[in-house]
Amino acid sequence: MSGGLFSLEGCTVILTGGCGQLGRQFTRALLGHGARVAILDEAAGDEAAVAAGFGEISEHPDLLFVPADVTDRSSIERALQQVEQRWGPPQGLINNAALDSPPSAPVSENGPFETYPEGSWNRVMDVNVGGVLRCCQVVGGRMAECGGGSIVNIGSIYGLVSPDQGLYTHMATDEGPFVKPVAYAASKSALLNLTRYLATYWGAKNVRVNTLTFGGVFNGQDEQFVEGYTARVPLGRMANEDDYNGAIIFLMSRASAYMTGSNMVMDGGWTAW
Repeated sequence: MSGGLFSLEGCTVILTGGCGQLGRQFTRALLGHGARVAILDEAAGDEAAVAAGFGEISEHPDLLFVPADVTDRSSIERALQQVEQRWGPPQGLINNAALDSPPSAPVSENGPFETYPEGSWNRVMDVNVGGVLRCCQVVGGRMAECGGGSIVNIGSIYGLVSPDQGLYTHMATDEGPFVKPVAYAASKSALLNLTRYLATYWGAKNVRVNTLTFGGVFNGQDEQFVEGYTARVPLGRMANEDDYNGAIIFLMSRASAYMTGSNMVMDGGWTAW
């Protein structure tokens, strides 16, 4: 990578889950610093949705949309082949694709831990941990063969500390209490040691692997939740959707050339109390 300390000129970055709220922000930031960006997402084949989500940059010459399923290794392998046919081997991988149970999920998913469905657990873990594993095996393995690169695994404060269930009690219904489910927290916690494992495994191959841990992002949540959440944040607000772009550029660029096996926490101070 040439240019300034934060330049990504000549760098091809694969971004999973790139069609989501944060993925769109990461894409704009990466392109703005000179990267070529390949978005791997099941929604990437929906041209109307892509156009609506990305607007004028959807036709950017350094942006590639590749429909892919992170729960299917062969799908990731085909996606990598498509990226390489256009730009050659990648130098960056951002594992952003993830599942969580929204408030609108079936009551069984947002109910007591004692009855949390094993099927829901398996589905979340297959995407949030298994998907990262597969992408690292396929894309990270390719980077190790080709001289190095940077992998960023997107974590969560709920991978560091337990959810504050008091933030969710007002979401209870006549069917029962609302409980923030266990699978998302467990999956994000698992990424921390997967990151450390891969950092030591690929260190000699010049593949850096770090976790980037986020706090909550405002996305139209109900007022009571937002008030309760922000009361616990020293900065007094939820994250804006573009607050994490700088960290993404830092971890992808040579500015972080001596950083691997680390967890970079950006949570407004949530875990500082």
